[in-house]
Amino acid sequence: MIVVAACQLAPALGDAAANRDRVAAAVEDAAGRGAELVVLPELVSSGYAFEDRAEAWASAEDVDGSTVQAWRRLAADRGVVLVGGLCERSGDSLFNSAVVVDPSGVRAVYRKAHLWDRERLIFDAGDQAPPVVETRVGRLSTMVCYDLEFPEWVRIPALAGAQILAAPVNWPAAPAPPGERPAEVVRAQADAAVNRLPIVAADRVGVERGVAWVGGTVVTDADGWVVAGGWSSEEEAVVLAELDPAQADDKRIGGLSDIHADRRADLYPTSGWVRPLT
Repeated sequence: MIVVAACQLAPALGDAAANRDRVAAAVEDAAGRGAELVVLPELVSSGYAFEDRAEAWASAEDVDGSTVQAWRRLAADRGVVLVGGLCERSGDSLFNSAVVVDPSGVRAVYRKAHLWDRERLIFDAGDQAPPVVETRVGRLSTMVCYDLEFPEWVRIPALAGAQILAAPVNWPAAPAPPGERPAEVVRAQADAAVNRLPIVAADRVGVERGVAWVGGTVVTDADGWVVAGGWSSEEEAVVLAELDPAQADDKRIGGLSDIHADRRADLYPTSGWVRPLT
């Protein structure tokens, strides 16, 4: 078993130094409570609600910039694996990225492939599949927010042997029926269940340029059950839970059924195939 933490934070738009301080306090809190994996929200380095690409560019950093350097120090000092959302500048490109850091340094950089709404007017889309990295907490993968809406995308790291999926997210608030979990949380549960892959999703809070957020930070187990978080909140919080990464290695779901071995990939279309009506 490992202890994971999902940090629900309120980054300040365009204030990288304040955001580094906010992250440091949350990571110190999480590590002090035993966390071995710490997941931070999407674009926690910069805030989210940019007016245009130029404003986002002004808040962007290279992977070797001050924010990731600070994350590397936190990981080394506290002995944790850290996954956080970065407004990443690379050459002339601008990405909404997730960075995986452990005490040895940067282990992976994933660039969001599925851009939500106006993000496509600001960021370049990534074109690489989610990484799977061997870490001290297990085989870790990551993707960002809207990527979770695409079951084909989540299936890629699951088939590649990932044991935990860490997802920095910024889920915009939307109405939900009384007593129901946010739809984004339900979809994360479904992603976990159909892949037998635990998911740690760190959402944000704090109204930013009129945009409010779900505040639905959640940890699911490999069966898709919520083990921590999963309800809307307007408060910053560090959500902790225990997970067993080895759960993800067993894809059996009862009797002779195996959620991966029973796939009929020979029948699944790869592109442009529609079965004719009969």
